[in-house]
Amino acid sequence: MPVFFRWGFDLEGWLLPLQVNTILASSVAIVLALLAQRQFTALPGVQEHVFLMPTLLMSFLVIFAMMFFLRIEYNRYLFPSSFAIALAWVLFAQTVARRYRPMRFAVVPGGDVSGLASARGVEWHKLTEPRLPRVSLSGIVVDLREDLAPEWERFIANCALAGTRVFHIKQLQESVAGRVEIEHLSENTLGSINPDAVYLSLKQAGDFLLALLVLIITLPVLVLIGLAIRIESPGPALFVQSRVGFRGQTFSMIKFRTMRVAKVPASDPREAAMTRPDDDRITRLGRFLRRTRLDELPQIFNILRGEMSWIGPRPEAIALSQWYEREIPFYRYRHIVRPGISGWAQVNQGHVTAVDQILEKLHFDFYYIKNFSLWLDLLIVLRTLRIIVTGFGAR
Repeated sequence: MPVFFRWGFDLEGWLLPLQVNTILASSVAIVLALLAQRQFTALPGVQEHVFLMPTLLMSFLVIFAMMFFLRIEYNRYLFPSSFAIALAWVLFAQTVARRYRPMRFAVVPGGDVSGLASARGVEWHKLTEPRLPRVSLSGIVVDLREDLAPEWERFIANCALAGTRVFHIKQLQESVAGRVEIEHLSENTLGSINPDAVYLSLKQAGDFLLALLVLIITLPVLVLIGLAIRIESPGPALFVQSRVGFRGQTFSMIKFRTMRVAKVPASDPREAAMTRPDDDRITRLGRFLRRTRLDELPQIFNILRGEMSWIGPRPEAIALSQWYEREIPFYRYRHIVRPGISGWAQVNQGHVTAVDQILEKLHFDFYYIKNFSLWLDLLIVLRTLRIIVTGFGAR
């Protein structure tokens, strides 16, 4: 469309190498963005209109970076114009789709379906007879563990044969809420309780390269923050604490110090390891560092040493981890992946310390492990950036 506005029906203008490169690059960027958006919207709690612009912008930036480093010429008018028009068109299409085709499910009676009502942005139609309502449906929900009457079993089979999607209640609850309730250790999509070993290795390599790049770029910032901490309050700039990490091994996690140094060591190590939002030990600079997550930057060194990842369950202090292990079954299973600077629980729940809240946090961690993938990691990155701006979930 930008090409048509600029050159109209002049084919010579269309076929210049500069224009051809730009048209191809814009097309690839749009296709990548749509594929990424499709993957993101399959994950729980994703509102298409919220992540559309970041996804499209990220795709165009990736293509722009490739053209820049490969020195491929492009038209400076066409490329940003293509981005603007693609964004406007997709926003319009999604607005129309949301208005005329909301997410709507029919619920087969029987079993545990009580947890569905809390889901936001979804319409639930409880069936009273084995017949579909006269509305457009996204699928049918049924508790497949329940002993259903023969007429309901025939109804479900006929719906599946007709192409209507049939979801097990637990599968849909996990997808909508983004949590895995801990009834028993559950396999992932690969049929194993272990995460994808190939992606685990690729992710570690990517983490290392990105950490090296970020360290080079942010080294002056690290030095300035360290000096500011030393000036504001007595004590070291860095805070080093033993945490439980990958496969249950302990390691020394590094952070910028955000609290005043205690003159007398705490008598209860578990209480000392807990940090509450209104903790009076946090300094004024420390509150800013926690809100912006800049206090986590020294963990780049933990990533370079292979002890942490950019994305993963947050590592707990040894005293807290031992306490949670005694109170919560399967707690140690969260150590099957490397701990991260940000994670699925952090972007959904924030910082918690009470056992009942930790159980909910563990549900988020288990969802991350079960759905361990590049797309979920990218979604966490986008939500982390939003948290830094809004403040929700900041420690």
